[in-house]
This record gives sequence, structure tokens and C-alpha cells, in this order.
Amino acid sequence: MTSIDELYRVEWGHLLSALIRVLGDFDVAEDALQDAFAAAVVEWNGAAPRNPVGWLYSTARHRALDRLRRRTRFEDKRVAIAEAMATPSRAPDVLDDEDAVPDERLRLIFTCCHPALSAEAQVALTLRTLCGLTTEEVARAFLVPTATMAQRLVRAKGKIRAAAVPYRVPEAGDLPERLAEVLQVIYLVFNEGYAASTGDALVRGELCAEAIRLARLLRVLLREPEPELDGLLALMLLHDGRRAGRVDERGDLVRLSEQDRTRWDQVQLEEGRTLVRSTLRLGPPGPFTLEAAIAAVHSEAERADETDWTQIAALYERLYALHPSPVVELNRAAALSFARGPAEALPLVDALAEPLAGFHLWHATRADLLRRLDRRGEAVVEYGEAYALAGNDAERRFLARRMEEVGGTRGALTLPE
Repeated sequence: MTSIDELYRVEWGHLLSALIRVLGDFDVAEDALQDAFAAAVVEWNGAAPRNPVGWLYSTARHRALDRLRRRTRFEDKRVAIAEAMATPSRAPDVLDDEDAVPDERLRLIFTCCHPALSAEAQVALTLRTLCGLTTEEVARAFLVPTATMAQRLVRAKGKIRAAAVPYRVPEAGDLPERLAEVLQVIYLVFNEGYAASTGDALVRGELCAEAIRLARLLRVLLREPEPELDGLLALMLLHDGRRAGRVDERGDLVRLSEQDRTRWDQVQLEEGRTLVRSTLRLGPPGPFTLEAAIAAVHSEAERADETDWTQIAALYERLYALHPSPVVELNRAAALSFARGPAEALPLVDALAEPLAGFHLWHATRADLLRRLDRRGEAVVEYGEAYALAGNDAERRFLARRMEEVGGTRGALTLPE
């Protein structure tokens, strides 16, 4: 039998989106759904009904309607309630039709990722509503107190109400731009899991898993192929497939070149490579697909010295032409340093000093090039700058070790890959 905990994790977004569609209120829907899960713990007593999802939906809906009836603003909700009650009433334990719970998650994704909200609010609301993370879990993801995150979520939902953000999928003409926003939010969730910006742990596997789950869900809900969505999913699978090799038993960072590749998840990597190949056949690749292609090249090398750095540098060049940014150029320079040597790459990195002076990976990359050129004193200085700017403790420990190795002094970190 599916446990209540598993139902919560898997079905929360499905149920919540359906309730929001009926009730028109995030808070009422959330409270009612929490009540329904609490009631299930007591009433099921280890024996779930034939359709537990239908039971939870029906129970939450009835509880929400009861709550709305007690509100002084009940009249304002009468249309939504009338629509909700239009479905023939049945006892929850005989609700056995899966279609009785409409799937409105696509509307919810686009609502949570609406441009009226800040990027941070979009990510937090997506984790809370679509992924079913508790407020405490979302707070941990942002490394803030639970009360602080609760206030942020309240403000985000308040902004949705105040801005009258429509609970719908964008029109066809608006869909490409809005889909790009949704993909960016999913990528932000993954990126925070793959390389946590702050805190002690480098990798937060639960966030990586949630982002991958969201991308898979979006593929199902959209029904039509979306190459950049497939590219994003491939990118996340390829990066996450290397997760076990990225840290050692103490949780310290291990450079890509030093990772034990037998620990990589080859099934997940092959799924990612297959997605990249199929997406590339659909037409000119977008940024996520190109990044996935780069990750695929890395994943194909059985040993670090077999990596095709020339191909990786060429892919970064294509990515820069499509999506010019100093960070992409920094990555291209790093790839060129392995394809043609650090002396050729250093001027390219130096040219990025102005836009990236506050970015710890620029200093770490420059330090690595200087180390390889045996300019050790300069390398130590750059490792120190990277250490001062890095926010993650695992990265800082890595930089500190590298500084010791290069200069014999304590205090810096290195380039995470």
C-alpha cells in the first residue's frame, strides 16, 4: 500500500493545483489539504480507500467549502463554491475515478513562475506548492529561519492576489517567453542543489531530485515536444549523474579530473545523453541543449585525460554566440586551457576582470591557470580572493587546501567543476 508520506510527496502538487482552481485561494487550498492529510492519518488507520487521491481531494474540498461558508466574505466566493458543488456529491471512500481529481499543475507552474514575482519568490513558491516541500524544508533550502520563509511565502501569495495574476496557462503567443521563465526557475532549483551557494554541504540532493521531477512533470503536462525542456532535463540528469563522485566521504569537493568515475550513475548519464541526441535532431539547439551537450562530452570520457576539450571549447563558443555572457566566456577559456594550454587561456580570463571581479570562480579559474604556469605567488593571491568570496563551506575548504598546496600557507579553495 502507498504510504501517506509517499502520497504527500508525489500527489501534493496535483491535489493542491486542483483545489486552487476550484477555490481560487492558495491559503484556503493549502490549509484544507493539510487537514485532509491529517484526517487520513486518523481515519485510514493503515487501510487506505480504493482511491486515496480521490479521498484526499474530496475531503479537502469539503473542508475548504465548510471553511469558506464560515467566512464573512462568503458571498464573494459563491460562484467558485457553486462550481465546486456542481460535481455530484459522493462519499470520499467511494470516489474511485482518477479523473475526479483534475490535473491543474500546469496552471500552477505558470502561476508560481509569473514575472510579477521575484526570482527568489518564484523558486520558493514552486518548491512549496508543486514539490510539496514544507515551509520548514523551503526555509532550509534558502538557509533562512522558518518564520522568515513563511512571511516570504505569504507575501508572494499576496502579490499574486494583488496583481490579479491569472491562474491559467499562457496563450500560445505568450507561451515561449513564459516557458523560458519556468525553465529558468527549475534550473535555479537544480543549481542550488548541485552547488549550494551557502552552507556546509556542496550538494543538496533533494533539491536536484525535485528539479528533475519538475522537469519530467512539465514534459508530461505540455504533451508537445519542447526541445529546450528536454535539453534542461538532459543537462540536469548529466550533472546529477556525477553526484556521487563530486564529494568524498567527508563531504569535501573532488575536482572533475580527480573523481572516481566508477561511482557515476551510468544509467542516468545514458538517459541524459539519449535526450541530448534526440534534441539535437530537432533543430538548432538552445542554451540548455548546448550546455547538456557539453556535459555529455564530459560524461563520455572514461578517464579525465580522454576528455575531448577541443569539442567542449567549440560548444562553449556556440553557446556564447547564442547566449553571450562573461560566465560562458570564462568556461570557454577554461576549456581552451586544457585543449591548447593555460598560456593561451590566461589573456581571455584576464579580459573578464571587470565584469567578474566579484565572482569567486573567476578568481579560482585564474588561480588554477597561474598554478599550471608555475606562477605560484600570484596563484596564492587569487586563491585567497576566491576563498574570501566563496559562500559555501565545502568550496572554501577546497580552496584552503589548494592554497596550502601551492603556497605552503593556510587559507584558500579551488575551482569546482
